[in-house]
Amino acid sequence: QVRLVESGGGLVQPGGSLRLSCAASGSIFSIGAMDWYRQAPGKQRELVAGSTDGGNTNYAGSVKGRFTISRDNAKNTVYLQMNSLKPEDTAVYYCQLDIRATRFSPTYPYWGQGSQVTVSS
Repeated sequence: QVRLVESGGGLVQPGGSLRLSCAASGSIFSIGAMDWYRQAPGKQRELVAGSTDGGNTNYAGSVKGRFTISRDNAKNTVYLQMNSLKPEDTAVYYCQLDIRATRFSPTYPYWGQGSQVTVSS
């Protein structure tokens, strides 16, 4: 069984910073892509940032230059550092990790429970 636990969300003023964490535990053979998504009220879930197991990263245009995704493979953890936050960044943020549970298992996408990020004065 694989479990993802997110932490680090909260309320922050415009221009402030937050750091989200997503830690995977349980039966894990390998982890491929680690991504962060967000979903604002009334909107579709969108990809915010992605990190491949080869070290490549990509970002949505709206967060490029302000958000940084990083990963600690030894800890099975992915982070999202969010700086210069804007009210339009308000959303529930979800991590998604492509995990292979055993050597013979297919890769499966696992999701975190979601973290509320609210940017407001």
